[in-house]
Amino acid sequence: METLEFIIYPDGRVQEKVTGIVGASCAEVTAAIEAQLGLVLTHEPTSEFFATQVQQSIVANTQATYSDW
Repeated sequence: METLEFIIYPDGRVQEKVTGIVGASCAEVTAAIEAQLGLVLTHEPTSEFFATQVQQSIVANTQATYSDW
């Protein structure tokens, strides 16, 4: 589940936390929001940023033989 969490501090700072998005694609998701919020002071990647998506594919080769019995 993808979530964006924003904490807005009394002095106007905004902390943004992204969870549920694997890899660097979180930057694509948040780019438009960050552009509207203003100056970005820091980025702190989480462990999900450094994770890679695993795609599994299974190919099964079957051979059917019939007996002449």
